[in-house]
Amino acid sequence: MFIDRVKISVVAGNGGNGMVSFRREKYIPLGGPYGGDGGDGGSIVFEADSHKSTLLDLRYNKRIGAESGGNGNNKKFHGAKGSDTIVHVPIGSIIRDVKNDVVLADLIEHGQQAIIAKGGKGGRGNFHFKTSRNPAPDFAEKGD
Repeated sequence: MFIDRVKISVVAGNGGNGMVSFRREKYIPLGGPYGGDGGDGGSIVFEADSHKSTLLDLRYNKRIGAESGGNGNNKKFHGAKGSDTIVHVPIGSIIRDVKNDVVLADLIEHGQQAIIAKGGKGGRGNFHFKTSRNPAPDFAEKGD
C-alpha cells in the first residue's frame, strides 16, 4: 500500500520547572539559595531518508510527541534535557501547517532535517534570583 498524504499532530516536550532549595549548614542560618534549573524539552525533527518511499509508518501514528525536560534539583543540579523525536520521511516530503496553510519545510536531500516543533525552555532555579536586597529568594521559574 502506498500512502503519500498523512495528517498528524506533533507536540514538543515541555521544559522542566526550576527548584526552590536552600543550603543547609550547621552554623549558617539561611545558607542561601541552592535550587537548580529545569531541563529543556525535546523537539520534533523531520528528516529526509532515501530508504523510505511511503508515509505508511505515519498512517496509524496520528500523534507524535517528544519527551519533556526534567525538573531541577537541589545543590544547583540541572534537570535532564528531553530527548528529541526524529521522524523519517521520504525525500521530497513537504511539511505543511494545515491550520495556517503555510509550508514549514520542503525536504529534498537525503539527511536534510527540519525542526517542526521546538521544545520548551526549562525554568530557572532560585539561585538565579539572588540579589543584595533578597539574598534568599523563595521562588523559582516554571518551564515553558
